Amino acid sequence: MQIFGVDIGGSGIKGAPVDLDKGDLAQERHKVLTPHPATPDGVADGVKQVVDHFGWTGPVGVTFPGVVTDGATIRTAANVDDSWIDTDARVLLGERLGGLPVTVVNDADAAGVAEMNFGAGRGRRGTVIVLTFGTGIGSAVFVDGVLVPNTELGHLELDGHDAEKRASSKAREDHDMTWEHWAVHRVRGYLAHVEMLFSPELFIIGGGVSRKSHKFLPHIEGIKAEIVPAQLQNNAGIVGAAMRAAGH
Repeated sequence: MQIFGVDIGGSGIKGAPVDLDKGDLAQERHKVLTPHPATPDGVADGVKQVVDHFGWTGPVGVTFPGVVTDGATIRTAANVDDSWIDTDARVLLGERLGGLPVTVVNDADAAGVAEMNFGAGRGRRGTVIVLTFGTGIGSAVFVDGVLVPNTELGHLELDGHDAEKRASSKAREDHDMTWEHWAVHRVRGYLAHVEMLFSPELFIIGGGVSRKSHKFLPHIEGIKAEIVPAQLQNNAGIVGAAMRAAGH
């Protein structure tokens, strides 16, 4: 079975049909830039461009970089425009897509569900935390395979700042840090803080940086939990969005 998945990020909106039997993209994904400011109307136009690129006419799952309740309502909007808050994204996107059925889910939750079913977390029990490093830091927490939704651990305080302002991939780029410096002085401290709070057995590191895990993971020491890169890499959100849409 194929369902369409769209992943809305702070820098790009990407999507593709997903083969839910394999947990992988059925076609090469299409990406457009996230508009700035990332208003509901502007982002909805971007989602429509991605879906229209494939001529898709079935259900669509969409991730959002913030808290999403009831598969529809946006509660936070850290890396997009504040006008998203309290927006019914399911109605907005459904109307923009000509009435197609739409399901909306937190972006990191979607990536986590995909990794737990088809990737690095498959078959793992205990506490598993998936962290996506990109424009911000997304999180998905699982206990014996069951998701605790909308955890938003990227907004924990770290060194007096929002953690994602210190340890995200964007922070590394903005401050021109080497991979080693970022790993040792930013990511390690963040993981240590999350580990102190949740004592997970496994961290799965996702987002765009997962493609380059060899450049930074070997430099992270002193964490008791196992740390592995996401196997679905930056496609995890698309796959998870499609899985959520199929479930609805």
